[in-house]
Amino acid sequence: MRGLYVHIPFCEHICFYCDFAKRVAKNQSMIDEYLAYLEKDFLTITDNVPFYDTIYLGGGTPSMLSVDQLKTLFKLLSRYNPTEFTIEVNPESYTHEKGLLFKEYGINRVSLGVQSFEAPILEYIGRKHSNQQVFDTVYSLKSIGITNISIDLIFSIPGQTINSIENDLELLKKLDVPHVSYYSLILEEKTVFYHKYLKKEFNQTDIDLEADMYEMIVQKLKEQGYEQYEISNFAKDHKYSMHNQLYWTMEPYDAIGAGAHGYDGKIRYYNHRHLSEYYHMPRQGSYVETDYQRLSDSLIFGLRRSSGVNLKEIKEKYNVDVIESYPDLSKFFELGLITIEKDYLKLTQKGFLLGNQVFEVFV
Repeated sequence: MRGLYVHIPFCEHICFYCDFAKRVAKNQSMIDEYLAYLEKDFLTITDNVPFYDTIYLGGGTPSMLSVDQLKTLFKLLSRYNPTEFTIEVNPESYTHEKGLLFKEYGINRVSLGVQSFEAPILEYIGRKHSNQQVFDTVYSLKSIGITNISIDLIFSIPGQTINSIENDLELLKKLDVPHVSYYSLILEEKTVFYHKYLKKEFNQTDIDLEADMYEMIVQKLKEQGYEQYEISNFAKDHKYSMHNQLYWTMEPYDAIGAGAHGYDGKIRYYNHRHLSEYYHMPRQGSYVETDYQRLSDSLIFGLRRSSGVNLKEIKEKYNVDVIESYPDLSKFFELGLITIEKDYLKLTQKGFLLGNQVFEVFV
């Protein structure tokens, strides 16, 4: 397995929770210039790469590019025919014409940024779309033949209630899509919310309420036929995100674009976030992971998955007995956060909610 991540840092507006490399484009020529530099980065990175199993176009908001700009981007990638080809889409920037272009160039998976179905919540987090635009986008994509659609939702947003989440889940059910990513809101630096927090203008959701929301989400999605295959990801009919599984299984992936991060199996690298610096020299830095860092990442990423971590494979690869080497794990067995099933170390359902406590053992 090998993947390619392509970052498009432009947005029509800035969402208040987002810490990815992004900016509002001053004009269309700014995006054209970026695509020209992105091509240089692409040709340097992919010179000797014969194939990609997955390509993921993320952002930012890739769908805000014009039809001509999307054609430029897609033509750049057209020598590859990945099994999974994903683009992130915001409902307000999608058009049926763009959807037809997706289909023409082999896009077969769309990750749709919805976040909430409640207008006051959407306004609070800086989103601009309507529910009608969400339903219209999904209908259009399905009519074109792009049925592998993932919906992104967020819970634990200040102002949300249990009833809010229940309402979101009911509307999600009507969309009938095969994949859902349902994330808890995390207060990240370099976001509008973080600046509000520093000024004491942002109050995080109560921990107990967050737990109740998560438990409801897991249960309701199970009732709708979704399998929880990772802490925040749910799928029907095994429509897992191939690209995300690269991250969780420590497989290599290349990355191009401002602020993008890549990994070749040994070296992790990251690009400049600011466009002027990226244009001068894309790569900001890199480091070779030590055996300990690779072991730590393997355990943390692996435990995010419902299948867990194969202890025998870890022993063979790193010559480490996980249970003996991390004695602090014992308390998490006692608390019911982790368990071992057929040589797989796993988070329990309770552990999914409190996984960060377990992960700290491996840092």
